[in-house]
Amino acid sequence: MTSFLQDKQLTIALTGEIDHHSAKKTMQQIGEKIDLYLPNLCILDFKAVNFMDSSGIAIVINTLRRMREIGGQIKLSNVPPQPLKVLKTAGVERITSIEPREVMI
Repeated sequence: MTSFLQDKQLTIALTGEIDHHSAKKTMQQIGEKIDLYLPNLCILDFKAVNFMDSSGIAIVINTLRRMREIGGQIKLSNVPPQPLKVLKTAGVERITSIEPREVMI
């Protein structure tokens, strides 16, 4: 996971597999970044995520709660098809915006 801050916008690039083995650590790291930078917007970038189970939903909801506590918002970007299917099945698009990964032709 990497992150950068620009104009009170925190972008966190998630990588690899998001499952129950990695979710707790990922949530902790995201929370630490939010506490450190106090952004207005937190973008979770899924571009490099190659697999996600329902633990990814917990990460999104946990991040949403943390951002709401400080008056901010979240957005999901570059979501590949498999994680997108998990997120949509759970109805996550009703609580935050999801931008699918662009398909390269």
